[in-house]
Amino acid sequence: MIRPALLAWREATETLLALTYTEEEKRDETIARIEECLDIREKVQVEIVAPFTPEEEAFGNELVAMEVDVQKKLALLSKRIRLDISQSQSKKDHMKNYVNPYSNVARDGTFYDTKQ
Repeated sequence: MIRPALLAWREATETLLALTYTEEEKRDETIARIEECLDIREKVQVEIVAPFTPEEEAFGNELVAMEVDVQKKLALLSKRIRLDISQSQSKKDHMKNYVNPYSNVARDGTFYDTKQ
């Protein structure tokens, strides 16, 4: 007999794995659901304590293998989000430079454009 806490952990882990494969358009919703799953796992983790039966040991080994996969997928998702944020910031900076190309010019007194 496997404890309900272990079963809840596995269900939350499988949901996390499924959420990492969602489309880019639903990213905000996906992030919210990932946070919910992580909260569930955090609450359930307190209930998972030794001693374990041999059946629970085997089940736990499966969960550990799944956990490695979850960590990789969440790291990849986090990396994609950071990349999108940096690209967005870069686009914003390029647009500012395009609109006002002389905004970042050093004015040390050697030449001063009076038309600006």
